[in-house]
Formats: sequence, C-alpha cells, structure tokens
Amino acid sequence: MSKKKYGALKTFFIVLMLIFMYAPIIVLIFYSFNESRTMANWGGFSLKWYAALLKDRDIMEALKVTLSVAVLSSLAATVLGTTAAIGINSMKKRSRSLIMSATNLPVINPDLVTGVSLMFMFSLLAVPQGYTRLLLAHITFNIPYVILSVLPKLRQTSDLYYEAALDLGATPSYALRKVILPQIMPGILSGAILAFTLSLDDFVVSFFAQQGAQNLSIYIYALARRGINPKINALSAILFVVVLTLLLTVNLMGGRDSEEYKQARRLKAERKAQKRARKAR
Repeated sequence: MSKKKYGALKTFFIVLMLIFMYAPIIVLIFYSFNESRTMANWGGFSLKWYAALLKDRDIMEALKVTLSVAVLSSLAATVLGTTAAIGINSMKKRSRSLIMSATNLPVINPDLVTGVSLMFMFSLLAVPQGYTRLLLAHITFNIPYVILSVLPKLRQTSDLYYEAALDLGATPSYALRKVILPQIMPGILSGAILAFTLSLDDFVVSFFAQQGAQNLSIYIYALARRGINPKINALSAILFVVVLTLLLTVNLMGGRDSEEYKQARRLKAERKAQKRARKAR
C-alpha cells in the first residue's frame, strides 16, 4: 500500500471515529432547538426550552451546587496538588516513583471504585452528609490530575534559579513565590481548568459520595429516568459547550508552552527579521 493511500485510509478512519463519537451529541444539540416536545418530529426552530430551563428552580439549584463545588474543589485541589507536586519533585528517585504510583492509581481506577471507597470512608469517619461530602469527594479525585499537570513543568524548570535566589538572600518562601511559581504557572492553570472540568461533569463519584446534595449530573440522571425531557437537551448542550471551551483552553495553553510552539515562534520571528532586512537593502 502506497503512503498516499495509507494516509487517506488513516484520515478516513479518524473522520469515521469522530462522527461515531460526536453524532449523538450533535443530534442532541440540534433537537434542543426543536419547538416540539418529542424528538419524533421537527416542530420548527425555538429557544423556548432554554427559557424553560432558566425558569426551572430545581435545575437552577442543581446548577448552583455544581458550580460552587466545581470552583471550590478546583481551587482546593490546585493548592494541594501544586504543593504535593513540588514536594514530589524534590524527592529521591525511588521515593518519587513510589509516590507517583500511588498518585496514578486514582486516575487509572474506575470511577466506580473511587466512589464506593469514598462512600465507605465518609461513613466510617462520620463526615456530615450532603454538600460537605460532595465537596470533599471532588477535591479528592481532582488532586491527582493537578499533580500530573504541574509535575512536567517542574521537571522542565532548573533548580539553579531557586538556588541562585537563595544565594542572593531570598527566603525559601519568597523564592518559591517569585521564582518557582511563575515558571510553573501554565501547568498550575492547566491543572485548575482540568479539575474544574472534571468536577463539572462528574457523575459516578458524586452519585456514591453525596447524600442530600444534588448536582446537575445527578439531577439529569433522575430526570432522564422519567423520560426524555427537552430541557435535558438544552442543559446538556450548554454543558457540552462549556466543557469543550475549557478543554480547548487547556490544550491551547499546553501547546503554546511547548518547545515546538516556541521554536515555531522563533522561526517566524527570524523570517520577519530577514524580510525587513531585505526591504531595508
């Protein structure tokens, strides 16, 4: 098989895979603008289900819980995860490998295992039911993702800057705030956005951990069991757009911080300088 045919086959397979994954979501978003209550027929373009969504008190209450948990858990996980990443990076190789294995375990584990484990732990420790359990559960499963986002930036950062700051009279805390944190800030922001996104659409861990508090994913699950409601289509469309925007932001931030992107920027700047030099001649 020639390289041209092989490239066309790969492109076809990727396009087919994307269509298979995103076709149901596109259909859902399309019918969120349907005037009719059923998806069996198209009743014309309408925004009435989005208006009905905003007037639904139960959905707005679930939205408040979801956003507050996502913001608070992402902030707490970012602080704890960044601190843990700095500590892990300074460990010896064997200790670091052991801690990283424990850090990767919640990421690899199915959400079902994490949710059931948190449920048993909260019951054993008599953690207050409701919002507190939900918030602690989200902080717990977000921390490993923040650590994995910050550690690569720490490995790219040289320890010489920190040591030079100490030699010049800076205190460890001042050197951390003024030298280390600015260098790893892209990783911290990526981890915070990723934690917010994961918290926003989590269902399994929230379902097992919460008792009394209801976020959007649990509310949609309960609503869908009673039948298809057009308001679910509108709500799902909004969530999809929000999550997609956040993920694109994370990827763009990571791409702009990569060595390939920096090299491309340097080449572009050199070409502009060469053009200017030719014009000056």
